[in-house]
Amino acid sequence: MDVQPEEEEVDVFRNVAQGLVGSYLEITIQYWQELINEIEMTNEPGSEFQDDFKSHSLPLARIKKVMKTDEDVRMISAEAPILFAKACEIFITELTLRAWCIAEEHKRRTLQKSDIAQALLKSDMFDFLIDVVPRSTE
Repeated sequence: MDVQPEEEEVDVFRNVAQGLVGSYLEITIQYWQELINEIEMTNEPGSEFQDDFKSHSLPLARIKKVMKTDEDVRMISAEAPILFAKACEIFITELTLRAWCIAEEHKRRTLQKSDIAQALLKSDMFDFLIDVVPRSTE
């Protein structure tokens, strides 16, 4: 089955859109578009973003330690923790953005545990956390 480029572009943000409407949807899509643009620019020679993957806010030693908790993991390449750090940053940012949308809907400026739980409920891409985060909200 041939997929037309136009159809593929429309489907890019399908998971991003789950559970979001209006300005919240626009903000989240804008975040992802800027992130995609930044990652694409990382590959361009001489780009200001070229060293972006080398600067991260999560400690690589801690990430390696977590990776080594799996007894099947013996050796870890130098690039793997860097990639995991970036993936964790993106995950945390997305979840925080979604929880912020919930807090703002309730006219609050402080994120609460219940905001995170509700944000997880609104999209099935977070179903892997079903055993970690309680599904009942306060």
